[in-house]
Amino acid sequence: MATIVDVASLAGVSTSTVSHVLNETRHVEPETKERVMSAVKATGYRRDVLARSMRRARTDSIGLVVSDAGEPAFADMVHGVEEAAAHNGLSLLLANSAEDPARERAAVEALLDRRVDGLILARVAGSTAGLLERIRKEKKPLVLLDRLADLGGDQGQVDQVGVNNQAAMAALVDHLTSQGHERILLVSGDLRVSSLRERYDGFRAAMLTKGMAVPPELLCEGTVTAAATFDRVRPLLATPSGRPTAILACSTLLAAGALRAVQHEGLRVPGSIAFATFDGFTYSDLFQPQITTVRQPAFQLGESAVSLLLQRLENPAAPATILRLESRIEFRRSTSNSSTN
Repeated sequence: MATIVDVASLAGVSTSTVSHVLNETRHVEPETKERVMSAVKATGYRRDVLARSMRRARTDSIGLVVSDAGEPAFADMVHGVEEAAAHNGLSLLLANSAEDPARERAAVEALLDRRVDGLILARVAGSTAGLLERIRKEKKPLVLLDRLADLGGDQGQVDQVGVNNQAAMAALVDHLTSQGHERILLVSGDLRVSSLRERYDGFRAAMLTKGMAVPPELLCEGTVTAAATFDRVRPLLATPSGRPTAILACSTLLAAGALRAVQHEGLRVPGSIAFATFDGFTYSDLFQPQITTVRQPAFQLGESAVSLLLQRLENPAAPATILRLESRIEFRRSTSNSSTN
């Protein structure tokens, strides 16, 4: 295995010059730097990254824990984090908590054991304050991603980045009510998830602003799988007299279950019922009809999370930052008045 001495000998420089070139700790003339890098390539020399990180008290790595890396919005967030990390010379360690608090805790512990420089966390439903305290005790910078929290007290000093869920929901309600819809079924899922709770609250506030009551049977809460959502939504569509005229799903998974119920009951979108969702599906342009969708700036959320983490590493005592990015609504045929639009 090649050593730094081999590199220095081949380049005709001292070992300290090689170190300065590789670690960028001092200016080295371009010609000398080129000779050193050519020698590194020729000898196949690899730096002892672990030893270097111990000297610097940094590992140049960050950890990311999300609840479902396969869900389209989270997948884009992961890509955003990955791209921003690579641009800043950081390695990314990714864990999937599968919406399980125990797996989330285990993932965080594993990342702390690997001495990551900081953590980005999309908290699971049922995540405990104790987990944040554990991270705090390790003095690790933390950014909460997508699922923002009103932590209060000392724990309120946590950087967070998410979207303006209530504004997007208000725009959807305005769109549907302008089409004449009054009986709108909200499929909101697990309200322990802060982003789903914000969409739920945004829906109720927007309907109240319109002077429209929301019957309890049109608030489908608590389902965490597509199958469970199907089972809850299907009976609501079975009776024409009480059937909603529009459905709003608060996530991709919830939309899948609700759409299956629509199909099971032989209803047409938008002819029989209008349909809109948050987050949407991969290759959604292949759907017929195309579905009105609230698109999160998911990639930008991931990039922003890394930016906040780097700022915290540089200035640990700075006040906490909470960013809210704006979503984009794609109005498609599924909420049009005519199936031929």
